[in-house]
Amino acid sequence: MLECFFESFMLFFFPQIHKNIDWSRGHEFLDKELQKVVREAITKERRVDKLVKACLKSGKQALLYIHIEVQGQFESAFSERVFIYHYRLYDRYGPRIVSLAILGDNDDKWQPESYNYENFGCELSFKFPVIKLSDYRSKWEELERSNNPFSIIVRTHLKGLETHNASRQRCHWKIQLYKALYEANYSKKEILELYRFLDWVMTLPKKYARQFDDFVEQYEEAKKVEYVTSIEKRGIEKGRLDGQRVIVENLLKSRFGGLDERLAHVIEPLLQLSPDESSRLLLQSSREELLARFLH
Repeated sequence: MLECFFESFMLFFFPQIHKNIDWSRGHEFLDKELQKVVREAITKERRVDKLVKACLKSGKQALLYIHIEVQGQFESAFSERVFIYHYRLYDRYGPRIVSLAILGDNDDKWQPESYNYENFGCELSFKFPVIKLSDYRSKWEELERSNNPFSIIVRTHLKGLETHNASRQRCHWKIQLYKALYEANYSKKEILELYRFLDWVMTLPKKYARQFDDFVEQYEEAKKVEYVTSIEKRGIEKGRLDGQRVIVENLLKSRFGGLDERLAHVIEPLLQLSPDESSRLLLQSSREELLARFLH
């Protein structure tokens, strides 16, 4: 979703940074460069996300290191990990690095935003901006008023967590969020991207999945549009499986800085699990835990 909606991402979560970027000059994702810079830092429990090059309105070039934390539980070494990636990027790019974090966990008490240490009078203090998605629960009406794609993404994430064991309520909210895609006047491409995310996060058992699919078909017929139903007619089950494979591959690449031969072997076993179970493992497991579970 970052690569599809990066400008919207920055506007939604980090508006002060967004307004200083010259968006007319474009931006570039530097995934390969990021992997090279932090390769030596990648050990157990460490993951790599995105490095984006953008130009400031002042004319200077800025490199933004975007760290998106999607782990669903507390991690004691999180702040240290952000610091390690930051100083390794600093070695290469200097003080033009901005480290940002998005936390998708469900622990309201966990608010990491700095890394500090002191040793015999030698002190270091590193602070970085953090967005906690759970904080948006109290801003639901604000999310509903926003046309930013990430208002849909955040609502989907929150309701996905809230309805994990409540299929009826999940079906209700999936329908409401689906309707919001149209009411926000997104482009066809944006609707399809957001729908794929919605369909992946808010999976439903067959009974409610059929109910949702019937609603989609009736809704699009009434609106005289054919965005999602065109996918349905070509075979929704195959489409969902293909979409799930792409999402699994992208999550593995994003979390672990690439998809090597060993890691590629966990894709098929993950696809055999329910979407909820595979999502939980992808978001919460380390590389070593995934390999140990599926390759041994």
